[in-house]
Amino acid sequence: MSPQSFKLPMLLAGWPWLRTINPLHEEVSAESIAWVESFEPFSPKAQEKFKKWDIDHLRTACDLLNFIFILDEYTDRQNATQVGMTGEIVMDALRNPFKPRPGGESLVGEMARQLWARTLPIITSEKAHQRFLRTFELYLESVVIQAVDRSQVRVRGIKDYLERRRDNIAVKPVFAILELTLDIPNFAMEHLCIQNMMQDAIDMITISNDLNSFKVEHTRGDDSYNIITIARKELGYGIEQTIKWVGEYHNTLRRHFLSSLGELPSWGAGIDEPVAEYIYGIANWVRANDTWGFETPRYFGDDGLAIQSHRIVDLACGHPECAAGYLQDKARN
Repeated sequence: MSPQSFKLPMLLAGWPWLRTINPLHEEVSAESIAWVESFEPFSPKAQEKFKKWDIDHLRTACDLLNFIFILDEYTDRQNATQVGMTGEIVMDALRNPFKPRPGGESLVGEMARQLWARTLPIITSEKAHQRFLRTFELYLESVVIQAVDRSQVRVRGIKDYLERRRDNIAVKPVFAILELTLDIPNFAMEHLCIQNMMQDAIDMITISNDLNSFKVEHTRGDDSYNIITIARKELGYGIEQTIKWVGEYHNTLRRHFLSSLGELPSWGAGIDEPVAEYIYGIANWVRANDTWGFETPRYFGDDGLAIQSHRIVDLACGHPECAAGYLQDKARN
């Protein structure tokens, strides 16, 4: 292994949920991408890159994920005030999906309106509907905080980062999408075991995403909101030791998730069945996110599948920290 490279840990070696793909994926994903293209949110060159993204969910989930990607691209270029204004537009559209959007408004307003107007007819759980709106609002608020951190080049501590990332990574509203047609009582959703599994799954998704996105973010000097940078700074490690620690922490989360699953009580068939479907959904998300990180060109270009196999990521990017020995392990502070 090159001195300017690192090896990705096998995060899901002990994860019992194998990869599954919805049989309608290709058809629905194509429809969703066509919907996104109709807004012309990117330049032709950027649009071609976007078309390569492959998202394995049915229409509402496809639309939501595509919409979140666009929000992410837009808000990454905005300051905190602008991000806040974008968030207000989006939430107004989600709460009023049949109200025409004002002329001259950012396209995200009309996208959010169409997305939710198309989704409302399939919702059978008002509790899940309200959870989606609340978690999406928390996500947008967290993006404002991220914009402030970005402007101040602020690197948070591990605990603080993970707490904020649980809203910022936008997984909570996606989990809410899983239950839109499931009638799960609040007392079940709020049970400690389910809450623990949700949090563990979100943290595992965060870690997987941060490991896969680190090279891209580090190369462009935008890695302050990444667990590798944060853990390296707090623990005083070099890159290899940091990634080893991150992998071990992911294993701890995996074990805790499985322990919580084993302790989940039974509430009877009428509740246990939708709960089991929901848990399968969040567990599958952990697997799907890890797989997608290698299949999309977003992080590794055309080398994703090869890197998924050999696990070696070349970090020889010309960044000043790399040239100054960024990858060298050092004693803990």
